[in-house]
Amino acid sequence: MIDKVRLENILFLDIETVPEHEHYGLLDDETKELYSLKTQYQRKEEFSAEEFYDRAGIWAEFGKIVCLSVGFFTFRNDVRHFRVTSFFGDEKQILKDFTNLLINHFNQPQHILCGHNAKEFDFPFIARRMIINNMPIPDKLNLFGKKPWEVPHLDTMELWKFGDFKSYTSLKLLTKILGIPSPKGDINGSQVGHVYHVEKDIDRIVTYCEKDVVAVAQVLLRFRREELLVPEEIKHV
Repeated sequence: MIDKVRLENILFLDIETVPEHEHYGLLDDETKELYSLKTQYQRKEEFSAEEFYDRAGIWAEFGKIVCLSVGFFTFRNDVRHFRVTSFFGDEKQILKDFTNLLINHFNQPQHILCGHNAKEFDFPFIARRMIINNMPIPDKLNLFGKKPWEVPHLDTMELWKFGDFKSYTSLKLLTKILGIPSPKGDINGSQVGHVYHVEKDIDRIVTYCEKDVVAVAQVLLRFRREELLVPEEIKHV
């Protein structure tokens, strides 16, 4: 099945998220209580809600998107390129720009969104933040009423599971065992909040996010037994 999907019909994506506020102290009392209740299972007795706030970016109710990177294949005269671009900065503008991209270029039945662990994280996070920002959800993210086989989403982690529901495999591990250059640079996901709120270095986050998009595309190529992308084929626009 995956071999029959045309690569140019796939939009690869990745998001980077951070806690909505720089400090826990900036939350009002009710939000603090709600955050404590939301995270009590993950925190258990090891951390207070305040100590756990640096992880707030993984929940759409308490985090926000600061970068959304996408990539797609183009073929001209049998020459393959992979074009990568990013939306970053103000979250509402990020979501508007992404929606416009979907509507204008990836809105047909054959178009598919693809990410790593995206069905569990990226896709629902984007949709939830659109609702929070009072924005319409584009068709490619609106799953209401759709049958499982009608959902236009690919997830490289799900493909790797082969039905094994208890398995989690990071993108870094998958690229390692498949012989793909590591997507990770000088930061990891747990540091994005600090880089954004404290260092104010959005360019560093964009670079990190775009590397993940390229890595997801490389993983899918390996699943299809196709040649990996070389640097000359990757165009940052």
